[in-house]
Amino acid sequence: MSSSNDGTYQLILCTCPDQQTAEKLATLLVEKRHAACVNIVPGLTSVYRWQGKIETDSECLLLIKSHAAHYPALERLIEEQHPYELPEIIAVPIGRGLDGYLHWIDKELRQRL
Repeated sequence: MSSSNDGTYQLILCTCPDQQTAEKLATLLVEKRHAACVNIVPGLTSVYRWQGKIETDSECLLLIKSHAAHYPALERLIEEQHPYELPEIIAVPIGRGLDGYLHWIDKELRQRL
C-alpha cells in the first residue's frame, strides 16, 4: 500500500562524468547516512550549453533517495567531492511511495536526523 508524503522524502538527481566518480559519491552519501539508497544509471548522454558553447558528454546519473532534512549536508558533500565546477544537484519531492520503502528510508537515515 502506498501513502502520500508531505515532501519529507526526496529524490535528488546528480550527474557525474564517469562510473568511478558516481560510485565514490554514492558510497560517501550512504556511508554518511545522507542517503538511504543511490542508484547509478550509466550511459546517459547530456547536451547542454556551457560558457557559450554547446557540449555533449557521456555521464552517469545518480538517483539519490533521502529526506529534506538531509539535503543541506548532502548538497555540501556533493559540492566538495564533485569534479564539476557546477554540479547538477536537483531535489524533487516524492509525492507518494510504498509505505514499507518509505519506512526503510526513515530507518536508514534515522541516526543522522
